[in-house]
Amino acid sequence: MPERRHFLVGAASLPLIAGAQPSWPEAAEIARRTEDLRATESAFAATMAARDLAAFRRFLAPDTVWIKGKNEPLLGPEAVVAHWAKFFEGPTPPFSWKPDLALVLPSGELGRTSGPVHDPAGQLVARFQSTWRRKPGGDWEIVFDFGTGPT
Repeated sequence: MPERRHFLVGAASLPLIAGAQPSWPEAAEIARRTEDLRATESAFAATMAARDLAAFRRFLAPDTVWIKGKNEPLLGPEAVVAHWAKFFEGPTPPFSWKPDLALVLPSGELGRTSGPVHDPAGQLVARFQSTWRRKPGGDWEIVFDFGTGPT
């Protein structure tokens, strides 16, 4: 069996050895996707300000994983929405966020956003870290979310 494993590992690395480059989008397209991702994160944050939990839900991937509290995972959109519903209660959002970083992999298919989370008084209370996947139609969906503050 070890010989088969060595063969598979060797075969998988042939494109790298041969110098084959993946068919990635041009730099201008990556820049466009990066700005689309930044705008998507901002629109996602706007759902909190608008108190629109249904709109918030539409940004979540079917296989999304969020971390809450002490590294407890929330698996899937229903678990995320069930936990986050309390933050959408009442007329005033308990916090807001805005991306100060948006990055997209050279493949153009995965991206990361990060930024500050502020309380209603404008005090910094946390930072968020989100990973997004580009859907076939070009929209982005959030697949991982991790914050460094109370949620």
